[in-house]
Amino acid sequence: MSVFAAVHERLRDIVLKNRGDLVVTKDGPAGMALEVPGLEGKPWGYVAGTRVGTGYVSYYLMPVYVSPELEASLSPELLRRKQGKACFNFTKVDEGLFDELDALTARTVPGFRAVAEELAARRR
Repeated sequence: MSVFAAVHERLRDIVLKNRGDLVVTKDGPAGMALEVPGLEGKPWGYVAGTRVGTGYVSYYLMPVYVSPELEASLSPELLRRKQGKACFNFTKVDEGLFDELDALTARTVPGFRAVAEELAARRR
């Protein structure tokens, strides 16, 4: 198993462990996606996922994007991995950071559907 495959598997496990009633819409060696289920079983909105790149594995967590105040709760080590508003990049398994990411995911994903629905209602 390559280093990136091991990183992806560990990050994938974090997403799956915390998915609740959300739907996995993509799951393969290149990455996975977790979305809010919509009407008639069609996915409605991206929540979290992974992507295996050529230089690192990315972990996307949309609750961080819509609630920037969450950044204040992140350790400096995890903040160094943050790229953009909702992406964290890893080149190797780091159990300490993955535990922190797991706790952040567990804290934010379960209530994200309500947040996403509220944001969508405001746009209408």
